[in-house]
Amino acid sequence: MDHSLTLRRARPSDLKAVDLLLRRSYPRLLKPDYPPSVMVLALPIIARARPELLASGRYFVVQGEDGVILGAGGWSMGAPQTPVVTAWEEETGMGHVRHVAVDPDRVRGGVGRAIMSEVIVDALRHRVRWLDCLSTRTAVPFYEALGFRVLHDVEVGLAPGIAFPAIRMMRQISP
Repeated sequence: MDHSLTLRRARPSDLKAVDLLLRRSYPRLLKPDYPPSVMVLALPIIARARPELLASGRYFVVQGEDGVILGAGGWSMGAPQTPVVTAWEEETGMGHVRHVAVDPDRVRGGVGRAIMSEVIVDALRHRVRWLDCLSTRTAVPFYEALGFRVLHDVEVGLAPGIAFPAIRMMRQISP
């Protein structure tokens, strides 16, 4: 990652800036892998920052010298659709990768890798042994390069009648 960039924990006050990042990133990066019928329904939902993630202490941003957020992502103990941590997740040490995005003009510049490295280090501090990830089709090669394995296709329910095709991936981060 470029030394002029800063990686830090997100704050609730970053909400608007992360929203802007998601609105820059997802439409451009996902377009080749999703039909317009999916994009028109899913983008208004997925291209919005999650206040609970920004306030969790487990979400990170990369800022440029000008203060613009160029990347974001984090993790949680509860799965995205069910924020309650199950006994199985606690027992197995399962964490969940959450809402990772990189500015489309900064892809392949180390921003995403820096965020995910911090996610892994932070998750290890919390005794997480496995990271589960609901990846977009677009991000599968990125996560594979980080050691995640493809498990299967999934339909992520975003709202009643709105499903988003994704790929479930997993990585062991600690024995």
